[in-house]
Amino acid sequence: MRSYELYITSGISRMRSLGIFLLCLLSLTLAFQSPASVVSADDVASRAAVVMDATTGRVLFAKNPDLRLMPASTTKLMTALVVVDRADLNDVVTVSARAAAAPPTKIGLMKGNTVLIETLLNAALIKSANDAAVALAEAVGGSEEEFVDLMNRKALALGLDNTRFINANGLPGPGQYITAYDLVEIMREAIKHPLLKDILGTRVAELTTVEGKTTFIKNTNKLLWSDEEFLAGKTGYTREARHCFVGAGERETDTIIVALLGTPSRDLLWEETEYLMAFGTRVLRDLEEPVVYIVKADYDAAKMKKASMSKKSRIKKLKIKKKRSAL
Repeated sequence: MRSYELYITSGISRMRSLGIFLLCLLSLTLAFQSPASVVSADDVASRAAVVMDATTGRVLFAKNPDLRLMPASTTKLMTALVVVDRADLNDVVTVSARAAAAPPTKIGLMKGNTVLIETLLNAALIKSANDAAVALAEAVGGSEEEFVDLMNRKALALGLDNTRFINANGLPGPGQYITAYDLVEIMREAIKHPLLKDILGTRVAELTTVEGKTTFIKNTNKLLWSDEEFLAGKTGYTREARHCFVGAGERETDTIIVALLGTPSRDLLWEETEYLMAFGTRVLRDLEEPVVYIVKADYDAAKMKKASMSKKSRIKKLKIKKKRSAL
């Protein structure tokens, strides 16, 4: 069992968003003074996207990085982080009626089934099973409500005060939100854990309850089959959130993380992920300059407030090549 003490660091987060905000203002100032970038805001249909160097935290590309949107099942990454912080993975969980009744996607857990916590983690991250996520929350937090409090405390401890969860699985409801920047940071934290990195990179798995019921599951991340350098990823979809994804891939000696929120279709989700991964690689090779866009139309369409501006002085080191303004 691995435990970590939580420290509230919202001040750090506010400095980070301030850096992004100033960078966006600079990019708009240069909009009509510099040639168009290879990647423009119009090239990315997702409402928000961030590409980051996992090692340094350097932002390589961003579109609406602080736009608060719904997380869908990318929520389960935070569920997993809290579980590995606080639970013994060999503990046995008895599935409640409430967990068994969670709506699809699910692996068909029944009330009274007994399952290892590690098995439930695999189900939640590979299959994106909602019943497994609720069972984990109840086992670790005592109730899903108490577990959600732990999730939000963990977000604040990571400096992510533009993220708020209302459940352990990402099903839609009022009051939940995340930003593409925060989602990248959550994946950056997740791949530091060898177990989570391994699960998120697993293509297929065989899961067995203590009673012996076996289920075969396939990862919802299509890129694990098409890109051998892809390390890990987590998908999400609800009608309100549209398609979402965050994933990490190796490019020579570098690890690049890409997060997309509000993508119109699943096919476009994979296309834009690969496109932005390639762009991030070119930035790291000094073949492109980093770019950041803010698009007023996306904020208007989302009908959500822009996240509070906050932290990371390292972001102000970015250069803007630019682009045409989308405002």
